[in-house]
Amino acid sequence: MKPLLRFLTMLGALVWASPAAQWSGQSLNADGVRIRYYVQGSGEPVVLIHGWLSSASINWALPGTAALLAKDHRVIALDMRGHGLSDKPTKEEAYGPELVQDIVRLLDHLQIPKAHIVGYSMGGIVAENFIVRHPDRVLSGMLGGMGWLTPGGGAQWMFSRIGAKDPDAKALTLCGRSLAKLAVTEGEIRSVRVPTEILVGSEDGVIKALYVDPLRKLRPDWPVVEIQGAGHINCILKPQFREAIAAWLKPNAGRVAK
Repeated sequence: MKPLLRFLTMLGALVWASPAAQWSGQSLNADGVRIRYYVQGSGEPVVLIHGWLSSASINWALPGTAALLAKDHRVIALDMRGHGLSDKPTKEEAYGPELVQDIVRLLDHLQIPKAHIVGYSMGGIVAENFIVRHPDRVLSGMLGGMGWLTPGGGAQWMFSRIGAKDPDAKALTLCGRSLAKLAVTEGEIRSVRVPTEILVGSEDGVIKALYVDPLRKLRPDWPVVEIQGAGHINCILKPQFREAIAAWLKPNAGRVAK
């Protein structure tokens, strides 16, 4: 699995680096952890947050999502700590809330007051937590392949058990386990005033049952778009997925969270 991830990450890096792409690859010092990020396009900023075991290259560059959005927006895609070409700390405290704080650091580094925040899978958990904790920095939100990670629920418990018996857990394991720390309460979800949409594969039954359906009941005002014929892994490859993100951003351009 790891050799494949490395290959796809490097392949994606070639996509970022191609002259036609005009992507600018740079690094940010996030309190001692080097975070790799990529920027292209102009207009309202959009931050793309990838899933666990993935990278900016795999999640956003290779499927063409980043390039599509860059036609109308300033697109910022980062390799989350523990992933891709970013540093991979091996201490438990380096993850969890630090994943969310990296988005704050990146926006501050680029001097961006507000951005559209788009995440997939793990990135959806990070995006949701960011929207709850920093609504003043969000123009709109999109949770892809994710919904509500509830405190005390079975989904949170499953994250907390990733590699729990491994005394020598490495970066990816520590990162996955730390997602349990990013659960948000019912009150926090109800307090969100940022326009938010959910994307999920029509065949992604586990994610719909554990995360999306509970969120639908709590926030029926948040639209849900099902990507037809998609499961959790191949959802990002579907043209409907990237087109749905572009369609969501267009009417929300210029909106400021109240």
